[in-house]
Amino acid sequence: MAARRKSQGLIAHGVVAQNRKARFNYTIRETLEAGLVLKGPEVKSLRLGRATLGDAWAGERAGELWLFNAYIPEYQGGVLSRFEPRAPRKLLLGKRQIASLVGAITREGASLVPLDIHFNERGRAKVLLALAEGRKKEDKRRAIAERDWQRDKARLMRAKG
Repeated sequence: MAARRKSQGLIAHGVVAQNRKARFNYTIRETLEAGLVLKGPEVKSLRLGRATLGDAWAGERAGELWLFNAYIPEYQGGVLSRFEPRAPRKLLLGKRQIASLVGAITREGASLVPLDIHFNERGRAKVLLALAEGRKKEDKRRAIAERDWQRDKARLMRAKG
């Protein structure tokens, strides 16, 4: 079964989509994993690894948390049910978690940023959310300088032997 999945390009478990710019644009305070309400063709499309989180964000609507602007393209496998690729998708969390996250968003001005969508060991789609604060341009420059220095330092150490 695993060999068949690998040959078809299906993802049984593991990361489907990542928001690579999130760790650069935001200072991450804490992370948590949330379930994701999906329709059948959306899951099939995710298993093919066809999702984008570049512009996605999470927010509160009517006392629940939702994932907005995440792009999951339509599944092209002949399925009759169609869905909106950028439709809001409900996040599954406990009531206390939702209350604390909504409080952090409203009081402290933090943002909920999705870091990745992945399948857990049981094959369930999950979203790794980060409670984050936006970085200023100076902080981004400092992060770039630090990353470049670490790269140069590794080169020097490798050259020395």
